[in-house]
Amino acid sequence: MIRHPKDFWSGLIFMAAGLAAAVVARDYPMGSALRMGPAYFPTILGALLALIGVAVVIRSFVTPGERIAGFAWKPLAYVTIATILFGVVVRGGGLAVALVTLVMLSAWASRSFRWAPTIALAIGLTVFSILVFVKTLGLTMTVLGAWLGG
Repeated sequence: MIRHPKDFWSGLIFMAAGLAAAVVARDYPMGSALRMGPAYFPTILGALLALIGVAVVIRSFVTPGERIAGFAWKPLAYVTIATILFGVVVRGGGLAVALVTLVMLSAWASRSFRWAPTIALAIGLTVFSILVFVKTLGLTMTVLGAWLGG
């Protein structure tokens, strides 16, 4: 009955993520389009993501596609660990160390991992993020944390 298993499972994941965002946002004030409250963006974005998920699931019954070969446990583990480490390292090491850790470990999950492009990406993303979030938006994040004497 399901003609495109990849679309089916992707659609379910989109719907679950969208509904989860909308459910979490219920506890915050919604506001209006002119004066958005903290729940406005996650609710709207979650609803849109859930609708995209519905469309993808419906398409999985209509369009033929390839079967799911297997689950990529190793990349999932690397990206999950990298994300958790980012949260741990950002407090003590600062934004720069946490971002480099995140990019390097996440990239290691790829079969086509290469050192030079990954280091360039880590440096570029770190510089960009510091310029945007710390310098331009003025977020109170330490660039180099207490571990590095920052």
